[in-house]
Parts: sequence; C-alpha cells; structure tokens
Amino acid sequence: MARLLLIEDDPAIRNTLLRALRERGHAVAAAGAAMEGLQTALAERPDLIVLDLGLPDLDGRELLRMLRAVSRVPVIVATARDEETEMVRLLDAGADDYVVKPFTAAQLDARIRAVLRRGADTETTADLTIGGLRIDAAARTVTLDGAEVELSPREFDLLHHLAQRAGQVVTKRELLSEVWQVPYGGADKTVDVHLSWLRRKLGETAQEPRYLHTVRGVGVRLSEPA
Repeated sequence: MARLLLIEDDPAIRNTLLRALRERGHAVAAAGAAMEGLQTALAERPDLIVLDLGLPDLDGRELLRMLRAVSRVPVIVATARDEETEMVRLLDAGADDYVVKPFTAAQLDARIRAVLRRGADTETTADLTIGGLRIDAAARTVTLDGAEVELSPREFDLLHHLAQRAGQVVTKRELLSEVWQVPYGGADKTVDVHLSWLRRKLGETAQEPRYLHTVRGVGVRLSEPA
C-alpha cells in the first residue's frame, strides 16, 4: 500500500480518483489548491504525489518547483497537453512521470506502481565509485574527489544511469527512455543540454572529457579517467 497525495481542484475528478485509488489499496490524502497541497505534502510526507497543473491559486508547474526545492518525493503530473516539448519540460522541471487527460484510474494506478518500483530499485542499488566519482544512490548525493557536487534531480538520474553502465556506450534513445521516460525523437536535444550541464559540474568539457566521453553518432560513455 502506498501513501498518496492527490492535488486536484476539480471536486468530481478528485472524488472519483480518491475512491478508485483507495479501492486499489492506497491510502490517499487530497488537496484542492496548490498551497494546501504543499502544506499537506510537508506534513504527511506521502510516498508519491499526483499533481494537476490547473490549480486555482498557483500554476502547478510553480508548485512542482517548490516541491522539488524541499523534497524528493516522486511526482506524477496530470496535464491536458500532450505535446512532446511540454512533456520534456515537465520532466526536466522534476516530474517523475505524467498522465494526459482524460485518463482512467487504472492507467494512473499503473503509472504510480511503475514510478514507485523505479524508486525502490534506486534505493536498493549499491553505491557506485568510478575513479574519484562516488554516487550514493540512497541519499542521491554525488562527490568528486571528496567534494560534493550539487546536481538537479534529472542530472543525478542521468549520471546514475550512466554510472550503472560504466565503460559502456549508452545511446540517447536509451537515456530518453530510461531517464526521461519519453520516446526517442526531436526531444533528444535535451540529452545534449543535460550532458553539457553535467560536464560543467564535473569540471570538464566535451573537448576535454575526464568522465563523460561522447562517441559520435552512437551515444556517451562514462569511464574512469586514464
């Protein structure tokens, strides 16, 4: 059983989802506005939040940023927009997954279970060390030569995925599918952007790599410095 927080302003949708998710064995709290949702999230510490973007007091994207500033709780965004660029923007902002309206309770429940499984897999993964780079999966922290490296949630997920395949070339298709949970396509530029940010924080460049090596036309490889 998961402890969920549903932030949805429409009473009819909120009540329908509350009933359906509780019938599926979840313990569900609900909020009808952004600030109420933030307060409930901090007080209740749910396992996962389902966040509607169209809230009366604050845009859901802003609430997502506020949540990410204080918590790593998984967030599934509910949105009426299905454009790929919008989905990538939400995932880059810290969402773990999304559902496009209209959706059924069964679809939402499947997404919830998938996100929680991914979180459980990360928590049980052993620490990873590649050269002077140490990744603590449980604490979601990274140190380089003993100094902490501050990463966004998406940058951490990207680095962690590459570290799990250290020495192997990982394609953009795999990174988009496994890290961003989106299909391969024009949005693959987001991989390049995040790799650039990650390199800067690791003190390297694409021209002078230490850990992150681009294999042109194939993907990227994380390996110990020579």
